[in-house]
Amino acid sequence: MSPHVSDAIAKWLLAAFVILVFAFLYMPIVHILFASLSSRPNFPYPPEFNFASYVRLSNNTVYQSAFLNSLLLASCTAVLSTVLGFLATIGVLRFGGRRALFYAILFAAPLFVSEIMLGISSMALYYLLFELQGNMVTAIIANAVHCFSFCFLIMAAMLYKYDWRMNEAAIVCGASPVRSFLEIMLPITWPAIMGSLITAFVLSLNGLDISFYLLGATPTMPSVAWGALRYGVKPELYALSTLINLVVFGLVLGLLVSIRLKRKDA
Repeated sequence: MSPHVSDAIAKWLLAAFVILVFAFLYMPIVHILFASLSSRPNFPYPPEFNFASYVRLSNNTVYQSAFLNSLLLASCTAVLSTVLGFLATIGVLRFGGRRALFYAILFAAPLFVSEIMLGISSMALYYLLFELQGNMVTAIIANAVHCFSFCFLIMAAMLYKYDWRMNEAAIVCGASPVRSFLEIMLPITWPAIMGSLITAFVLSLNGLDISFYLLGATPTMPSVAWGALRYGVKPELYALSTLINLVVFGLVLGLLVSIRLKRKDA
């Protein structure tokens, strides 16, 4: 067998493997899309396009409330985790010195704690020590503890080779620290900031264990989906899940497009 034929076979095998992997990953999402558009959600094949589930979703106050609560929780958690992760990364890489590795391990430690243990321990801490009942604020703080480590690692990967002398040179030339950050550091690090925001948003939006122990009866999307398993999943839940998937894919696609446009401008 000639080398060209063997290379062609290897490429086709690799392409087939990639297609199988993506089909395995995305078929559940496609199935939810078909289920939300079909009058037979349990087995929506062949697809029958019907928007009745989306119409019923517009009148379902429970799912709407759960979606708004999840959106508020995810948005606040994403912003808080990204800000703390950004500041922690600057502190470790810029001022950590010989203890930078120790601080990095300390900040990444929540990754090794399961979400259910983090939820239980946060509930016990806030209730027993601070005498605080579970509410949206405590849920945001607890989710930020979990998402902070992911944001820190994303930021650290981006800022590891950052040249801090550029900020010092800008300040020496008369720029304020704020202007130095906005005009020098932010344009270089914004992909990591956006990646951290999206990662923390998705993690807290889909998280059940932490929010379950801190929100109680306050409905969120994961808790409503978990409760629906006992009584049967309604088509409205498929419709809402499809809308959420479209929003997440839109955010990721927007990030990729903006990165591509930034590279072309550079």
